[in-house]
Amino acid sequence: MAINLNLELTDHCNIKCSMCSQSMRDEAHGMPMQFMEWSTWRAALKGLEGMEEDIHLCPHWLGEPTIHPQFDRFIEYAFAINHGNRLFREFKLHTNAVVFSEERAALLVRLANTPGLAEDTFRFVHFSIDAFTPETYAVVKGADRGEQVNRNVLRFLQERQAMGARYPHATLAFVVQPDNAHEAAAFVEHWRNTLASMGREVALSWDWPSQDRDTIYLRRLNCGDQAASDALHARIVRELGIAPQGQTPLRGAESF
Repeated sequence: MAINLNLELTDHCNIKCSMCSQSMRDEAHGMPMQFMEWSTWRAALKGLEGMEEDIHLCPHWLGEPTIHPQFDRFIEYAFAINHGNRLFREFKLHTNAVVFSEERAALLVRLANTPGLAEDTFRFVHFSIDAFTPETYAVVKGADRGEQVNRNVLRFLQERQAMGARYPHATLAFVVQPDNAHEAAAFVEHWRNTLASMGREVALSWDWPSQDRDTIYLRRLNCGDQAASDALHARIVRELGIAPQGQTPLRGAESF
């Protein structure tokens, strides 16, 4: 049995995505937004000792974890004390990649290949990109950071290749919506070609990625008019050949 555990480093975010409720409120959890204390992080990890279940650890929920002032320190510490996967069996990171330096990319790839841990401990980094051009990125994400994000994601992929590492896999996510649907094909082609040029196997998914490889993930939008959102998503993934004609791409229970 596995337990998915979200230890949210912060509920602050540095962009305002049009499809995210985080951008529509001043409080994420009914209280002022804040950053996790170092002592809380250490105590939470210590509390995992002796757990019989496999712990799948993620430092994200509503906020952007990488903007925590001590993000690198927190994550490096977690891996340093996880000898033999005694605290967590799997680690996964969700990020918008706005704050994602070359040094951070190298650190994460190095941690994914920590001696004494299962090879797939750090299974994937989920990059929320959601656009192909900078112009569309600014509309969908509420910030002029498209070129910066694309550079950061590419640099991470290049760092992983340079280190000859299999993990962490990359999930390149695109939430299909009216403001970006026209770029879905270009998004898929660009990142598929980029990964293929690095010799990586690439999966295309309309549902939560389940394959043990890099994945381009066209996710549906949750919104007030869900029927229209579902129809747009279904049309796009069928046009791109991700979902077979005649098959309704329904989201599974594990989806994010």
